Amino acid sequence: MTAEPLGKGGSQAAAEASPPTASEASAPATPKEPPPGASGFFAAVRPSRQIREARPSGRRLAGLSLIALGIVYGDIGTSPLYALRQCFDPEYGLEASQLNVYGVLSLIVWLLIVVVSVKYIVFIMRADNRGEGGILALLALLLQQERRSADRRRRVLLIACGLFGASLLYGDGMITPAISVLGAVEGLQVVHPHLPESIIVMLALVVLFALFVFQRFGTARIGGTFGPLMLLWFVSIAVLGGAEIAREPRVLLALNPWYGIQFFVVNGKTGFLVLGAVVLAVTGAEALYADMGHFGKRPIRLAWFCLVFPSLLLNYFGQGALVLRDPSAASNPFFLLAPSAMLWPLLIIATMAAVIASQALISGAFSLTQQSVQLGYSPRVTIVHTSHSQSVQIYIPEINNALMLGCLLLVVAFRNSTALGAAYGIAVTGTMAITSVLFYVVARSRWNWSLAHIGTLTAAFLFVDISLFCANAIKFEHGGWVPVAIAIAVFTLMSTWKKGRLMLNEVMHAGSLPLSLFLDDVERRKPPRVTGTAVFMTSSAEGVPVVLLHHLKHNKVLHEQVVLMSILTEEFPEVDDDTRVSVERLEQGFYRVTARYGFMETPDVPEVLSIAKAQGLRARAMDTTFYLGRERIIIADRQRRGKEPSPRPGVRRAPAPSDGAPRPMRLARWRKRLFVVMSRNARSATEFFGIPPNRVVELGAQVEF
Repeated sequence: MTAEPLGKGGSQAAAEASPPTASEASAPATPKEPPPGASGFFAAVRPSRQIREARPSGRRLAGLSLIALGIVYGDIGTSPLYALRQCFDPEYGLEASQLNVYGVLSLIVWLLIVVVSVKYIVFIMRADNRGEGGILALLALLLQQERRSADRRRRVLLIACGLFGASLLYGDGMITPAISVLGAVEGLQVVHPHLPESIIVMLALVVLFALFVFQRFGTARIGGTFGPLMLLWFVSIAVLGGAEIAREPRVLLALNPWYGIQFFVVNGKTGFLVLGAVVLAVTGAEALYADMGHFGKRPIRLAWFCLVFPSLLLNYFGQGALVLRDPSAASNPFFLLAPSAMLWPLLIIATMAAVIASQALISGAFSLTQQSVQLGYSPRVTIVHTSHSQSVQIYIPEINNALMLGCLLLVVAFRNSTALGAAYGIAVTGTMAITSVLFYVVARSRWNWSLAHIGTLTAAFLFVDISLFCANAIKFEHGGWVPVAIAIAVFTLMSTWKKGRLMLNEVMHAGSLPLSLFLDDVERRKPPRVTGTAVFMTSSAEGVPVVLLHHLKHNKVLHEQVVLMSILTEEFPEVDDDTRVSVERLEQGFYRVTARYGFMETPDVPEVLSIAKAQGLRARAMDTTFYLGRERIIIADRQRRGKEPSPRPGVRRAPAPSDGAPRPMRLARWRKRLFVVMSRNARSATEFFGIPPNRVVELGAQVEF
């Protein structure tokens, strides 16, 4: 049942019911279930908030660390497929001499130490938002602190940095599956040297297409194999590398950082360009931080120092030893490490590892989108839970289709992992630099670290990050523009949606009627009351919802019990069950119900009502009707440039500011049109909040921007 006035423009489904963040309305996360890979033996080690906070040990710690191998370390674990080969690509003109091999290996090992072991494992992982990591979680952590600050420009700058860093991760999510699968399938050219490139491209497209089509079914059934498969992968690459090191032990001289310095001195500009390829060895470092909420710090650190880091070092040094012995092996040193009889098994294991690495990035993009929606930076999307027992396993078809299209286009356009490597580095290094900046702000504003301490540390991090970024920026026209273009597009969408939502709330709540006056008016006028409960969804915890005023104006009646329900999103990942719902009894049969969810959770209105009933609210499901607002957005016409918008009867618009009042927010006309398109395509509030559709009434209004 819908009552909606006619008019031009797009529609915003249930703007009244959209969940605001704590920064949009004075207002914030159920403990998270485990990620893919918790069945059988692993059921005993399913990561929960209690496990993360209890510092797991023994069998449980080992189990969590094993699962983390399949979720956290897929990206960085498959880098040996292409990283060293990229450094000796003919495009750079770098000779595979002893000095250059030592130099490249020295750079790789010290980047792994400085960027991954020190920066991320030791320092960045300290900046958790109630156990959750990732750039949006870090941004939310900062905003909790910055809300107390009067410096609005600083807050806007931090939000812009965080959003752009998150936007870069979407580019990473497109490139990682493409380059990982290409790098694995290219092993066929070692088995069959004359295999046409078109066959490699076709096989990569088939694998990627199957991977994305499979997403809708979830990974609950096969997720338990991810950890053991990656364990097999790391053991395999360690054995292959160790065997070659035994033949050429002199390669271990590259552990000396002097060879890395000498590499730049001797090769000059070429050495700096090669640095853009060396960074491929640390891609995936951000995943250690982003997935921290699934496992906690100890399992991730244990897996890194006990298995992943040693395996990577052994394999990189093994590849280097092979190139020292046979410089022509630089064309594909990873697969040439294997004996002929082991090439096919290695190819199969490498392809599975590449698929697991891709799965981790795809799942990360789904999780990032869920956070964006809850924090108010993205319109509502279709979030499908693919597991009844593991709420972290979600599928978002809109994001899945976009990533699939992007990956397939990248494979067709670049055709091999070497060419795609030029596009990879900018997204990775840009995110790393932004994370360093945000970490500095956290350490200064929340932890009160001294300027000398955190300033020196951040300067060292940024020196490395910016050097790596500049080395990749040189390759901008050779593919580096791809992740930048993706990031700019995503940033534009996110910032437009956030500002558009704030403007819409400003218009809808301008001059809103105080609830006390409304209740006095109800007592005085005594409108007819009908049996049952009416739930009015509102994004504001203050004032009277517009949809309630429309209902009373058109229908002239009220239910005997009226519930004003607000769903608020906090700037931390999870809300404890005992503080999730609050019920306030008002006069005239009115109740105010406020539900709080974290940015890693999905709101559930039936769940809220169930909790509210335990707190004294009387509501029967069959006697409850939900009222949602549906706003039709109209972009203001101007009769003449510089004039006020032409008047339209029945249209809500923000009042002109009075003298001394702050100016209303503005949005460029093209961004207003973009906001209308995004609003029109947003998922309905009925579906998003899990409201029974046969119990919903929508009342419309026109809103002018």
